Amino acid sequence: MSVLHDEASAGAAAGYRPHATLSVWTELRRQASRRRTQLALGFMVVLPLIVLAAFQFGGNGDEDNGRGEFGSLVEMATSGGLNFTLFSIFVSASFLLVVIVALFCGDTVASEASWGSLRYLLAIPVPRARLLAVKLVVALAYSVLALLLLAGTALLVGTLRYGWSPLRSTIAAEIPAGEGVLRLLGILGYLAVMLMIVAGLAFLLSVSTDAALGAVGGAVLLWILSSILDQITALGALRDFLPTHYSTAWLGLLSTPIQTDDIVRGCISAICYATLFWSLAFWRFTRKDVVS
Repeated sequence: MSVLHDEASAGAAAGYRPHATLSVWTELRRQASRRRTQLALGFMVVLPLIVLAAFQFGGNGDEDNGRGEFGSLVEMATSGGLNFTLFSIFVSASFLLVVIVALFCGDTVASEASWGSLRYLLAIPVPRARLLAVKLVVALAYSVLALLLLAGTALLVGTLRYGWSPLRSTIAAEIPAGEGVLRLLGILGYLAVMLMIVAGLAFLLSVSTDAALGAVGGAVLLWILSSILDQITALGALRDFLPTHYSTAWLGLLSTPIQTDDIVRGCISAICYATLFWSLAFWRFTRKDVVS
């Protein structure tokens, strides 16, 4: 009786539990039913098939295959399932995966606002912090799923077509297949950490605008801008603080011995940026007037 009295005095309905509103499972199902989620995840499965078809029908590329001290990426891609997976990750990491993560994290809140359903979610009532936390967890879960689908599909079709062989690298000797799998998992883990920067930036923009396209496009454009600035050597040590400066540090996992210095720096940088962006997103959303 005392609990019910406390709830009534606080203005809450009897039995209302803030932590039980909008569960993660409910949001997972809501997002799974959306066309953009289905298309994004579907494309992660289709892309390795497109790359495989390009290798099958595009010739052997002997005319200009990038031979030299770094070897041929195409030749390595067709020398085994692990190498095909590495190639698929390589061609996707700099842009495609950035777009996918920005889509999942930038569209999640802004789309609700553009549809006019955000205020109804808050009127259920779903606490604002819980609403953001659930949406962020689900967006990150789908982002990781997209990354795993890309790598898993590439490994499957690559192995079926080209067989199971050691992982080859342009910067090291052949790596045994078992160890190669572990290194690919390390690469995926590092990419997931680095993409947290995109996730944080897109999520911050998502709570700052009602235009989902603006949040997604803004995050992608800022990532591209950082990549361009990172190429300007005149900036000197300032480049070390750019979000994209360590985006390719995962190549150190392919060397012998493994080079981890930049990987550690990249992880620290990504965690700091992501924490900053997510903190700003929560701070802004819990204080803004939601009218849409």
